[in-house]
Amino acid sequence: MNTEPDSTTRGRTVRDTVLDNGLRVLTERIDGARSVATGFWIRQGAAHETAGVMGVSHLLEHMVFKGTETRTQRDIALSLESLGGHLDAYTSREHTSFQARVLDAHLPIAIDVLTDLTFRPLLAEEALKTEREVVLEEIATVEDTPDDLIFDLHNERLWGDHGYGHRILGTDETVGRMTVDDLRAVHADRYAAANAVLVAVGRVDHDELVALAERHAGAIPTGTRHSGIDTSPVAAPGTVSIERDSAQTHIVTGRTTVPHGHADRYPIVLISQALGGGMSSRLFQRVREDEGLAYAVYSWQSFYQGGGIEGVYVGTRPESADRAAEVVDEELRRVAREGLTADELAQVKEQVKGHAVLSLDSMGTRLHRIAGYALRGEEVLGVDRVLEMIDAVTAEDVARVASELFDPAAWLSLRLGPSAKG
Repeated sequence: MNTEPDSTTRGRTVRDTVLDNGLRVLTERIDGARSVATGFWIRQGAAHETAGVMGVSHLLEHMVFKGTETRTQRDIALSLESLGGHLDAYTSREHTSFQARVLDAHLPIAIDVLTDLTFRPLLAEEALKTEREVVLEEIATVEDTPDDLIFDLHNERLWGDHGYGHRILGTDETVGRMTVDDLRAVHADRYAAANAVLVAVGRVDHDELVALAERHAGAIPTGTRHSGIDTSPVAAPGTVSIERDSAQTHIVTGRTTVPHGHADRYPIVLISQALGGGMSSRLFQRVREDEGLAYAVYSWQSFYQGGGIEGVYVGTRPESADRAAEVVDEELRRVAREGLTADELAQVKEQVKGHAVLSLDSMGTRLHRIAGYALRGEEVLGVDRVLEMIDAVTAEDVARVASELFDPAAWLSLRLGPSAKG
């Protein structure tokens, strides 16, 4: 067992231990809390899948709740709900997570249940028949929600054949032909101690959690840690239109950017905040307030281990789509050409720092934050260090990054809606 030096953030300490089998265990104790948020993260997501089994990670996430070697589906559901706690899970592009929120006194049962369903699921044939239908309904829900669907469609075109372009839910075709053997193969290969992290935040004692992890997960095979994801080539820019019967035309424009660990992440976040990060942003003021072209308009970014994405979304009536897209491009060109003013940069720094600090009032946010750093193999940065890095961004940094990344001529734009030109 190896315990790393503690890292302290705003009076709270993140402790880090690696068990002999390779499972990494991290905690952040919050003495004022009476509960614990905890979970396992597995380095397995949509980006690790081949196209033929797209959605296997997500279907596997569903299937582990259908029963284990010692618990039925109902036993799993009642295990924490009967104590006032709850279980949750999700699949992303780079990982799958299984989590629980319980009173601090119930942490032992939470770790028992989480270890059981994460590492010892039955993955039975009869359960797959039912759960496959549930996932197909989930896919149908996205198909009926164009302002969700457009992000999948844009992502596919942006990343091309790379795993980052895969749909997390998969498709009707891939999920429809998925077999129990497909699920078991992924579970056997990826659900291993060296490919997992266990994190807990709240009223938790680190040594107690390590002991619980040793008891329940210490015998899990070490396996192989799957870490690197190669960066995808940048997609060709341009505009793609897809005809669809809906009340609005949905527009997403974006491009690939730097990975999470890159220093340019901070200037990108600040530029994006100024562009479309709130009611005071350039896009909100022009697109919605000045010209009344949309109800929803915003920018966003996602940073992965091997790359990132920066984009803008706007939903507008078909007759306003051309003008809305034109205004978005105008604002992108302006920031690429001029960067941000001194006052604007100072303002968005305060906004981003405020968001960062306020988000830490949530134990769930803290839990995901620590897990994210651990999964990527990065140092768990304290919030004070993050605030320092935001403050350190200069006008020159912003101007350089804006000119390199925010010219819309290099962005891929996708329109989904009626009267789109195919």
